[in-house]
This record gives sequence, C-alpha cells and structure tokens, in this order.
Amino acid sequence: MKGVEKWIYLILLSFIYGSAFILIKKGLIGLSPLQLASFRVIFSAVILYIFGFKTLKLIPLNKWKWIVLTGFIGNFFPIYFFAFSQTIINSSVAAVLSAMTPLFTIIFGYFLFRKSFNKKKIIGVLIGFVAAMFLISNEMSINPNYGKKFSILIILATICYAINANLVKYKLKDVSIIAIALGNFISVLPFGIIIFCFSDFPIRTFYESSLILKSIGYILILALIGSAFANVMFNKLISISSPVFSVSVTYLLPIVGIGWGILDGEFFSKFQWMSCCVILYGIYLVTQKN
Repeated sequence: MKGVEKWIYLILLSFIYGSAFILIKKGLIGLSPLQLASFRVIFSAVILYIFGFKTLKLIPLNKWKWIVLTGFIGNFFPIYFFAFSQTIINSSVAAVLSAMTPLFTIIFGYFLFRKSFNKKKIIGVLIGFVAAMFLISNEMSINPNYGKKFSILIILATICYAINANLVKYKLKDVSIIAIALGNFISVLPFGIIIFCFSDFPIRTFYESSLILKSIGYILILALIGSAFANVMFNKLISISSPVFSVSVTYLLPIVGIGWGILDGEFFSKFQWMSCCVILYGIYLVTQKN
C-alpha cells in the first residue's frame, strides 16, 4: 500500500510545487521580493497554527534544535531565495533549476549520513540532472537576458532542500509530520515579521491598490497549498519513502512549470518536451528498489 501511497503524494506534490512558481511570478507584480517572502512565511505559520497547534506539545525537547534548523534550511532561506530569483528568472526556468535537488540529496546523504545508494538511483539522478541542464541551456539561448547570477539563488535553494530532506528523514523520523511543519514556521516566524517591517510595505494604503490585493491573494493561496499543506505532505512522503524518492518530486516540476508557462503565454520547443521525457525516465530509475 505504501508503494501506491508514495506515488500519490509524489504526483500531488509535483503539481503543487510546480504551480508555486507561477504564483510567485504573479505575486511579484504587486509585491517586492521581501514582502512576498515575508507574507508567505507569516501566512504559512498562521495557517499551520490554526490546524495543528495541539501537535507542538508532541515535539520532544531534544528535537527542537532540528526543528529550528530544518525551519531555516528547508523553508526560510529557500522562500526568500526563490522570491528574489524570480524577479529576473521566469517561473518555468525556476521550476527547471529545482530539478537539481535529487543530485544534492544523494551527495549530502552520503557525506552527512553515510547513506549508500545503488547504481540505478545514481544513474537516474544523473540522467534527470543532465536533462534539466539541457532545458536550462535551451532556455538561455532563447532568453539572452537570462539572469545567470540569480540562478545561483535557486541552486542554493535546491541545496537547502537536499539537506533538509536528509535531516527530516534521519533526525526527525519519530516526530509528527504536522508538528514538524508547524515547528518549522513557528521557528522562522519572528524573522519573517522583522523583515516584513523593514520591507516598506504601505500598511496604511495597501487596500487601495487592486494590484497589491491580487498579489497578496496569490501568496495566500501559495502559503495555504504550496507551503503549509505541501510541507506536511512532503514530510509524510519522506516518512514512507526515502529522501531521494521524496525530492524526486523536483524532476516533475519542469513539466508542471512549463505547462503553466504555456498557459501564461510562454513558448517551449519540442526539444524541451523531449528533455522532460528524459527526466521522467530518471525518476523511474531513482524509484526502483535495490
């Protein structure tokens, strides 16, 4: 049953995470990167607290250091990295760059936890990574004004996600998945509020701007589904599978991201779709049993 369940979570998370990039793109129309990311942190913390405040007492005291660490590594930093990167990089490219997460997961799993992986998994990750690189190079040839420096922020975010997946699997495996998600955002909430206070948000007049209100609406949806709900689902996926399988969700992000890009008026070639098929093959290899 777990075999079917993990695939259901993988597909749902792929759609949710893949849709997050277009929501960030829309949110940045009326908000600055600092405002957008801060709203996302604040909304996610409030939503998770409403539904899971009773789970906080289930977190052992000796686990809080890992809760705080994964809160920053797995949520806080990536949220701000993506907000800034997408001021230059379009949503589909951001989704493609996220496909590097499984490669870093294997690397950190090996060096931090001495976790061994069979050859099929390594080959699958490398195939998906190479296909993602082809997509990126193709995108750079189409868009000469591509922000190379901002792509580094997304790469840093994927490294954060990779470390976080290993930490949650091996350091928080006995903690409630809802408690982990809530503890993560409660830990980073004060910093999100402080940054928001210095973001020059027009607190007294924002309701007069339909542009700002729409952007806030997009981020509220993103926080509800893409941060709060998806965070719980991702922790559950890690608990019933492996860190490498869990972050394989990022292999499907280019497909979902490109789909949203097309609906938003972006053009994608047959070559890019072929690369996406190769990425799917990489997922197949990664998910094979030893």
